[in-house]
Amino acid sequence: MGLTRQYLRYEPAALFGLVASARAGVAFVALRGERGRYVAVPACEHVFVWDTRKGEKVLILKGLKQEVSCLCPSPDGLHLAVGYEDGAIRVFNLLSGESTITFNGHKAAVTALQYDHLGGRLVSGSKDTEVIVWDVINESGLYRLRGHKDVITQVLFLKEKNLLVTCAKDTLVKWWDLDTQHCFKTLVGHRAEVWGMALLSKEKRLITGSADSELRVWDLTYIQEVKDPDEPESKKSKGSSSPGAEENTEEDETLELDGHPEERIVKCSKVGSIMREGRDRVVTLGTERTGKVLACHGTDAVLEVFSVLSEEEIQKKLEKKMKRARKKAKQNSEEEPERSVELSLQEEIQRVTNVKASSKIKSFDLILSPKGELKMVLLLQNNIIELYNLDLSAQVPQAVRVSRITIGGHRSDVRTLAFSSDNIAILSAAAESVKIWNRSTLQCIRTMECEYALCSLFVPGDRQVIIGTKTGKLQLYDLASGSLIETLDAHDGAVWSIALSPDQHGFVTGGADKCVKFWEFELVKDESSVQKRLAMKHVRILQLDEDVLCVRYSPNQKLLAVSLLDCTVKVFYVDTLKFFLSLYGHKLPVLCMDICYDGTLIATGSADRNVKIWGLDFGDCHRSLFAHDDSVMYLQFVPKSHLFFTAGKDSKIKQWDADKFEHVQTLEGHHQEVWCLALSPNGDYVVSASHDKSLRLWERTREPLILEEEREMQREAEYEESVAKEEQPVVAGERQGETGLAGKKTIETIKAAERIMEAIELYREETAKLKEHNAICKAAGKEVPFPVNPILRAYGNITPSAYVLEVFKKVKSSELEESLLVLPFSYVPDLLRLFNEYIQLGSDVELLCRALLFLLKIHFGQITSNQMLVTVIENLKKTTISRVSEARDVLGFNMAGLQFLKREIEAKDEVTFFADATERFEEKKRKRKKKEKMVLTVL
Repeated sequence: MGLTRQYLRYEPAALFGLVASARAGVAFVALRGERGRYVAVPACEHVFVWDTRKGEKVLILKGLKQEVSCLCPSPDGLHLAVGYEDGAIRVFNLLSGESTITFNGHKAAVTALQYDHLGGRLVSGSKDTEVIVWDVINESGLYRLRGHKDVITQVLFLKEKNLLVTCAKDTLVKWWDLDTQHCFKTLVGHRAEVWGMALLSKEKRLITGSADSELRVWDLTYIQEVKDPDEPESKKSKGSSSPGAEENTEEDETLELDGHPEERIVKCSKVGSIMREGRDRVVTLGTERTGKVLACHGTDAVLEVFSVLSEEEIQKKLEKKMKRARKKAKQNSEEEPERSVELSLQEEIQRVTNVKASSKIKSFDLILSPKGELKMVLLLQNNIIELYNLDLSAQVPQAVRVSRITIGGHRSDVRTLAFSSDNIAILSAAAESVKIWNRSTLQCIRTMECEYALCSLFVPGDRQVIIGTKTGKLQLYDLASGSLIETLDAHDGAVWSIALSPDQHGFVTGGADKCVKFWEFELVKDESSVQKRLAMKHVRILQLDEDVLCVRYSPNQKLLAVSLLDCTVKVFYVDTLKFFLSLYGHKLPVLCMDICYDGTLIATGSADRNVKIWGLDFGDCHRSLFAHDDSVMYLQFVPKSHLFFTAGKDSKIKQWDADKFEHVQTLEGHHQEVWCLALSPNGDYVVSASHDKSLRLWERTREPLILEEEREMQREAEYEESVAKEEQPVVAGERQGETGLAGKKTIETIKAAERIMEAIELYREETAKLKEHNAICKAAGKEVPFPVNPILRAYGNITPSAYVLEVFKKVKSSELEESLLVLPFSYVPDLLRLFNEYIQLGSDVELLCRALLFLLKIHFGQITSNQMLVTVIENLKKTTISRVSEARDVLGFNMAGLQFLKREIEAKDEVTFFADATERFEEKKRKRKKKEKMVLTVL
């Protein structure tokens, strides 16, 4: 057998150049006991926590492969729920940075997340139009709610009632009763998608944002008992006469799904509308935790802030209005009885100010400090986080920008990358700036303003860099001072490509003006200083018939390859500029190419998604490879080898072998188009830039890569993906209505079911062996040693039934129901007998009862018709009821004991136990600062 070629694996080393992805929202998180300082933002598949005061990254919550699509911090501030593109939800502990819980239930991206006020339940909405309620404490799904016909945009729990409000792009707002898990009311007062909503005034008012400039306001009245259907209902809306309010023609726009004419649980009546200044759709609508401040923004750069009056403030305003009305009546000497004075909607929800950000806003979060100062964090479209403070008590409140996190990335997509000759510095250039990064620390060490950059290189010596721009200029920068030394008008069109000559005395550029220009480095006298400085001198020009897209020198500097817009690559002699070869075969223009270190091969990548490998001696095509699912954007050979990397618009980077024409490996990580990449001169590092604003560094490891194993792993991954996409198993007796099971079938649930089946089979085998062994002992009349199963020995010589329980306990709580659902019925009778045994012993009663009730529900018909299981079920009934009541008694006793201890400590120390001490701490701090100021003024 011949020796196989050994390749070395490239692994992801780092993600940098990204402040925040604009895909999901931004959220304030409590860290190190401080609120309003740290913000969590999505960063591709990770979540970054930034310190807004220092502008530093303090925590990275590492994701897997899928992009983050939604964030929601828990009420206690200790956890952060993160929704992903594939429908998974992971709950991270902010103290340790570890993922503690994973929920799998949605089939598409999670679009909305919300905790209840205690943090015990989490509700999620998705692109698959379904809403799922999760139990965070038990780490399991409760139920799935179906009813919407389009993407869920917002979900809200009510504090006082066990109700849920959801809105979606299907123009509907639905009210769900979580006790009975059904939709009891649908609001249809919107003519377009409902993009956001918020609850105000102690949940007595609902405000919704749609595709127009109106924020619709609804009054909520909670009905304690069912009303008399004959009772007349007032159709008059108090806000309809207000100046900005819409005519309330859509007054009774609620659908009762059960067909009853009377209102149930809650009555919604439209009050009117608040007019926004923006004319486009609402993107985000939200309030801070206390509900005193409401804010919203559209697709522009303006955040509109509103103040919501409390009941006391409304009362005061009404009294003032009443006084004015009486005074007016006295002046006009009117004797008519007092009319009822009411506040308009605009007086109850007052516009405070507009905050103008530096770019389009993608999301925001608010936090109201105890001092009454509003902190606003804005996540902008161009990779920036901005923090504003707003003093609400001021006469004319004005938002002040406190901090801005920008240095960690570019404002627009990076279009060119380059490595320095010592493999340490990385250059990245975009439409507005050039940045130099330290490869080992990933810190930005220089930022220089430039025009729209398309290509770049480090000048030999790594002290200067040259940038080719879209306007046809060449810009020369000095890295030590970070200043622009020289600008030359090189081409009449965009400078698409630049290549350093192998002798390092000059370089060549190709542009959209159908020219290839040759340049040399020279030292010229600088007027401002005695020392000479570097300059660029134009020496030769090669005129062509088509736009030049890419230029490359051969390593011996004898040939120059030029890619043209007519889909061909022309090769010229460098010394005479005479034509040598034409490489034609691509159906679309060649966007990138490279020549290998020994000058024998040239590889070309095209917009037709193919890579062609040619011989440079005769121009023959050795092989055409279908490389990517979209245009090939960049191609570069690994130094001192015939391996090369390609980057495509399909968000993948691939490595190929130009000798064997084989695909070696795929580097997956980017979520959008990859524009460019660069290899370090020693070939150990690859850096890539993408439309998702991120730069990624890949490192060559010493781990050998075997192609057969790679193919096998790829097939396994494809199989696992296909299993997850299969039809979900149907639950016997379950009506396919508006509720369903929360979980979904995944490869993990299948593996968990297989482990349970294996454990039950081992139990059957061992019990059969034990019977045989006992029979042998009886026949022999003496004790014969029994061989212990190695698996049971590994668990500490436990019994087979105890082993089944151990396996059962290791199944994740969130995957239990789905694992039992795929378990064949032939294993259920054994499981029921074992459950009876376990419950009698009193171990894990809660878990076993949950599994038992679920098995009874899904296999009810088969269990009841099986005569063998009658006695088992009877025994289970007795043991379960007794054990559950015992567990309940213990729980009740413990609760009573804890409450007694709480009362004792409160009476003893005269403090409120478990109360949040942060407000008192802030108050003390404020008083101390005030005291210090007074002392200073006296001094």
